[in-house]
Amino acid sequence: MDLLPFDEYARSLNRKRVAAGTLIRDEADRVLVVEPSYKDTWEIPGGACEAGEPPWRAARREQAEELGLDRPPGPLLVVDHVPERGPLPEALAFVFDGGLITEREVNRLVLADPEIRSARLLPIDEAAARANPMLGRRLRVALAAAQAGRTCVFCEAGHPVRA
Repeated sequence: MDLLPFDEYARSLNRKRVAAGTLIRDEADRVLVVEPSYKDTWEIPGGACEAGEPPWRAARREQAEELGLDRPPGPLLVVDHVPERGPLPEALAFVFDGGLITEREVNRLVLADPEIRSARLLPIDEAAARANPMLGRRLRVALAAAQAGRTCVFCEAGHPVRA
């Protein structure tokens, strides 16, 4: 077997998209979700990592851009392998604990990003129903992990797996 030159080998390696978000909730475990202006399903605060950007920094940056809420993310709750979907290649989605927020704080959020129409605290069933099915499952796993004080549940397409 012939070995590839290192540069050629490095170029041949698979590239994955990486996304990061935060699970922010209130004392009643309602989940903060955002209504994007560019699609019908709702999201948690977050988005794609930029080139060279670690997931924890992306989560914080996206949260600040979308909500005007600049605070460091807490523990990692979920790492989800997202399979290829249509034109989008496979991805890894990270969900960090975004901590607690009050209804009053939500009402004072500055939604300056044109990608975000609104932000609401919703019960998990309603939040999951507004999200795409895979994110809905991921939200349930993340909330259960946060409630149990657990961190880093591995998922495939939102379904928990044993690593």
